[in-house]
Amino acid sequence: MSNKINETIKEVFTEMASALETGTLGPRIKIGLTIDGSEHGLTVMQEAVKLAQKNDNFDIVAIGSQVDWPGIENVVTTCEADNYKKMEELLASGYLQGCVTLHYSFPIGVSTVGRVITPGTGKEMLISTTTGTTSSNRNEAMVLNAVNGVAAAKAIGIKQPTVGILNVDGARSVERALKTLKENGYPINFSESHRADGGTVMRGNDLLEGSADVMVCDSLTGNILMKMFSAYTTGGSYEAMGYGYGPGIGDGYENNILIISRASGASVIANAMLYAYELASGDIIAKSQEEYRLAKAAKLKEVCESLQPKQAVAEQAIEMPAKEIVTSDIAGIDVIELDDAVKALWKENIYAESGMGCTGPIVLISEANHDKAVEILKAAEFI
Repeated sequence: MSNKINETIKEVFTEMASALETGTLGPRIKIGLTIDGSEHGLTVMQEAVKLAQKNDNFDIVAIGSQVDWPGIENVVTTCEADNYKKMEELLASGYLQGCVTLHYSFPIGVSTVGRVITPGTGKEMLISTTTGTTSSNRNEAMVLNAVNGVAAAKAIGIKQPTVGILNVDGARSVERALKTLKENGYPINFSESHRADGGTVMRGNDLLEGSADVMVCDSLTGNILMKMFSAYTTGGSYEAMGYGYGPGIGDGYENNILIISRASGASVIANAMLYAYELASGDIIAKSQEEYRLAKAAKLKEVCESLQPKQAVAEQAIEMPAKEIVTSDIAGIDVIELDDAVKALWKENIYAESGMGCTGPIVLISEANHDKAVEILKAAEFI
């Protein structure tokens, strides 16, 4: 029997085995990897490919320099810039179902959902987001990042992912916005902080423990977190842990492109290819379209519009009321809105001071004025 016939038989049986395992019949999923540009050279790319080949559920296509790696298809390009063009062509044609690459520029409205292994418990956690810009408005971006993170989680098989909001500037506004979406019918499941006082807003301890399936933050913070989670055991020059910076996701975006860093090591790159395969298997494009459909039905546009900057109360000439002893506090106010919240109470002749509690910014008022102050701040959408 000729070698060609043997290879054909092997391919048929491989496809049959894959169909039995996945429940689908058809060509195997192909995941691309652009192999040029790493700070660690082609050696780390080859090592990553060998690690990824241990998972026999998908084929790997190396895009870039000419290489001769066993079992790997090689699409040769002339330069690093051509790698991106070829990757886009192969994705658009359907030849690739996903691709892992370095430093790709996504359009505004698209950002990436990273995936890490938390050191406190060994639990996996998605960080949404880590590169790209979902919106030029930070708080609006974080609301959209929550939708992106849920889409990624569902695509990799987490049916009801829990969502936490990292305690960065804007967290309380984002929390209110997401809770409004939920009240309007968007099916989001909030996580609970592992700290004693609980709540949806997550602290540093929750990052280490993986208190949520999806941790929502702005992309700059997420990028730093990815680098810390992936390289804290190596000193920083070699990213050794996790799955990389993840897929670009956004409303209407239809490519499964995942980002790694030039400092990413072999295990991270291999995991990124596995992540790409899981996203392709879970149809990330359909999942993200469905999440945005649900969010829009829950008045996503109106919720995001409510997050646009309001005219600062501070611009008005408001006289401070007579000073009182303040022994009661109101939490849940963004630090960037704290002074405006205080002045909103002054405007209603309630003495208030700004402060910082154990869990974040607070407004201090007298016990007698507590309930009325809460009503005023709620009406003004500070809490």
